[in-house]
Amino acid sequence: MSLNGWLQITLFITLTLLLAKPMGLYMARVFEGRRTWLDPVLVPCERLLYRFTGVNPSEEMSWIGYCIAMLVFTAATMVLTYVIQRLQFYLPFNPQHLPGVAPALALNTAVSFSTNTNWQAYTPESTMSYLTQMLGLATHNFWSAATGIALAIAFIRGIARREMKTLGNFWVDLTRATLWILLPLSIVLALVYTSQGVIDNLKPYTMATLVQPMTVTSTGADGKTTTSTVTTQTIAQGPTASQESIKELGTNGGGFFNANSAHPFENPTPLTNFLEMLSMFLIPAGLVVTLGKMVGSPKHGWAVLACMTILWFLGVFTCYWAESQPNPLYHNVDQSNSYMLQSGGNMEGKEVRFGITGSALFATVTTDSSTGAVNSTHDSFMPLGGLVPMVNILLGEVIFGGVGSGLYGMIVFIIISVFIAGLMVGRTPEYLGKKIEAFDVKMAMLFLLIFPLVILGFSAVSLLMPNLGLSSLSNHGPHGLSEILYAYASAAGNNGSAFAGLNANTNWYNYSLAVTMFFGRFMMIVPMLAIAGNLAGKKITPETAGTFPVTTPTFTVLLLSVIIIVGALTFFPALSLGPILEHLLLHAGHAF
Repeated sequence: MSLNGWLQITLFITLTLLLAKPMGLYMARVFEGRRTWLDPVLVPCERLLYRFTGVNPSEEMSWIGYCIAMLVFTAATMVLTYVIQRLQFYLPFNPQHLPGVAPALALNTAVSFSTNTNWQAYTPESTMSYLTQMLGLATHNFWSAATGIALAIAFIRGIARREMKTLGNFWVDLTRATLWILLPLSIVLALVYTSQGVIDNLKPYTMATLVQPMTVTSTGADGKTTTSTVTTQTIAQGPTASQESIKELGTNGGGFFNANSAHPFENPTPLTNFLEMLSMFLIPAGLVVTLGKMVGSPKHGWAVLACMTILWFLGVFTCYWAESQPNPLYHNVDQSNSYMLQSGGNMEGKEVRFGITGSALFATVTTDSSTGAVNSTHDSFMPLGGLVPMVNILLGEVIFGGVGSGLYGMIVFIIISVFIAGLMVGRTPEYLGKKIEAFDVKMAMLFLLIFPLVILGFSAVSLLMPNLGLSSLSNHGPHGLSEILYAYASAAGNNGSAFAGLNANTNWYNYSLAVTMFFGRFMMIVPMLAIAGNLAGKKITPETAGTFPVTTPTFTVLLLSVIIIVGALTFFPALSLGPILEHLLLHAGHAF
């Protein structure tokens, strides 16, 4: 740990909090239908879209109608992505003549990008054509992110409205999130990235001649060893910057290249690394301010943002500290000295241009924001360093979280928190003037129980099936458990990052992870919208001396405690057998 590292971390969170207010107020104006400086250009485009699609922007939907519209849109775009992958060999913009994607992998990828997960069980540059990357995947980065924002706005309306049965119009919210928020910011970021060296082209792959030929020895399935000399290297090209900008801004995370944000064509400099992290938190942090503005309680928004920031700091501090420690197994072989070879910390699996600070901070931010992009290999982190990204996901992806999904997940925790506060004082709990009743608490608990059910359920099944679940592991013991647990947590949390030690491109993992991603997104949206619809129909209860305030440090501490306790009670047994046990065994001299 160094002063330079802490300055980077301080600068990052300072800029995030400074940008949260203008971003949040701007989004409030967009979804309240008030005038913005982009209206002269975008309003005509919006009207044309409604006229072409037959959408009546003044027609509002109940929570059921809103949910059905969202599911229909997602299903249609999911099928489109699946078909594009299967037929990509016959479609244009395929200079490498890549074949169609296999059915199981195509289904997994279609579900992955539809759910804002961007789990990638494949090598992009050798699997997906340019058209598939642009039309099938990059467009989903906009659609799934805009859907998440629309759902969060619907939930906010449910809290803010009084005695109403509607939550807005899904098609209007989807359009405004895309045109007013995601597209302008993505264009600006893409131009900045290209100025820093991120490529964006439609060229065929480049064949480079090596300055120093390499001799490669390989052993075949028959046990015979062959030696060959490699004189050329294929360098992948493609429209990268345009996908990179929305990948981070929409908290999607799917890389154009297999190395993701560790690849120099995606993330070439410390500046692009910093901007990528900042863009991951920009909209989630801003939406919390939007919440405070639209419900008429700005202090409540800041109290929620304070809770998110504290949880973020606890994670980044732990991860940075763990990765700054040397691996205890790497002792100097020189008998005359006893210093450690890793005196600067654990650099395994990290890019030198980012260092330990840039890697630990990125790993924390990407799992706090449900993005899933990586600039280092989490599989190579120290056990406690790898524990942090896993815990960030297992807490429900509410530490800033994905665009929209982080906010509505946090509101569910708020409902549980005020319910507990109501039990403490013996009165009906209230949230911003709305009474929290049995239906709201039941739906909130259903929301919270689906998440661990699919993670722990599929993890247990994988561990009990050696030929299906365990055969894909590159490590065994507690580290192997961490790889499986992280995969299903990442899928259910719609994060998409991986420990990178698990071969997930098998029929079992393709199908089971697809189901996990689907449940982790849509089966949690239904109870959330049910709560929003129920709250919208309620009257406002005047505040009294017994009302629990949701704008104070006491509320922030209670919310923080509920999130940690729920996460610990649910997942601590699994974590104790995974990264925690691995940490103890590592210091006892065992590696996996």
